[in-house]
Amino acid sequence: MSSKVYFTDMTTDSRRNLLDKTRQLAEKAGLCDFIERKDLVAIKVHFGELGNIAFLPPPLIRVIVEMVKEKGGKPFLTDANTLYGGKRHNAVDHIETALKNGFAYETVGAPIIIADGLKGADYVNVTVGGKHFKSVKISSAVHYANAIIAISHVKGHELFGFGGALKNLGMGCGSPAGKQTMHSDLIPKVKEEKCIACGVCIERCPENAISRVQDKKAFINEELCIGCGECVAFCPSHAIPINWKTNETVIQEKTAEYAWGVLKRKKGKSGFINFVMNVTPDCDCVSWNDLPIVPNLGILASLDPVAIDQASLDLVNSAPVIINSVLGDKIDVEDKFKAVHNKNTSYILTHGEYLKMGIRKYDLESLWLKQNKKQDN
Repeated sequence: MSSKVYFTDMTTDSRRNLLDKTRQLAEKAGLCDFIERKDLVAIKVHFGELGNIAFLPPPLIRVIVEMVKEKGGKPFLTDANTLYGGKRHNAVDHIETALKNGFAYETVGAPIIIADGLKGADYVNVTVGGKHFKSVKISSAVHYANAIIAISHVKGHELFGFGGALKNLGMGCGSPAGKQTMHSDLIPKVKEEKCIACGVCIERCPENAISRVQDKKAFINEELCIGCGECVAFCPSHAIPINWKTNETVIQEKTAEYAWGVLKRKKGKSGFINFVMNVTPDCDCVSWNDLPIVPNLGILASLDPVAIDQASLDLVNSAPVIINSVLGDKIDVEDKFKAVHNKNTSYILTHGEYLKMGIRKYDLESLWLKQNKKQDN
């Protein structure tokens, strides 16, 4: 048994530009066939951090927006706020960053809705019964949408090795508190010198594990704390630091469970398109982008998020290395992302398959490749 993945390279001519190829590939994959009239359709994208210009160009996003509208759906672009500080930590900064990076309505044809609200508190606890989580904190706009299309930029990542559809869904749709629990199982601690005794953490704590000590500073009772990450996400003075301690197996499996939390109530109402272009060593979350490690390879589309990520990995690993990239003279390396970050990229795929989100085995149908142009009339 295998899943269908459709692929086209990035060669173009007067008959078929890259926007045309994106549309035709999405149509072939049935990417919007499940959309019904008046469906609210979340188009999960990454708007890019300011200073990074490797994120997907907005005109490519517009292709999918227009297809959704043609089906009678109501599309909106969405992403969740970040856990770390930066230009996407709250909805105001996040939208401003998106606009600065070109994701205006006039460009993409759809409004921007930050999925977890103004400060990341707008989420739904979704039961998944996974290996690591009984429930996950999925951003409300994503959860309540009738359908979702994940448009993912395939690139490297220091913890995952690479990012594709599953990471885009899991880490990208989790609330900031959820992102904290994906990153670490450590019980948070208060840095008293930074605590301003505002009481926000006490209000957010679901287990009444935080109280004020004699000097009114916050104190976390480790016996009561469940490590939910709420205090970390909402402390205005950053007195409860983010814990990044994790290992590649755990964070990838946790993120797969968050992706399952996104897709669980959207069976038959989700589609995926991966752009294997500007395959930079690091995520679009950083405020720079280094030279890609391989040439622009193409676009993949599928209804299976596991299969499309596996196909994306295989495509990158079969491609030549860009000599001046971080891979340098490692032209014969078999696993390129592992060579960059020393991380095994398979755990998120294996766990995604275990959760029955899809399968790693796929049939690849290649369309409109350079060598076929003369025969394609």
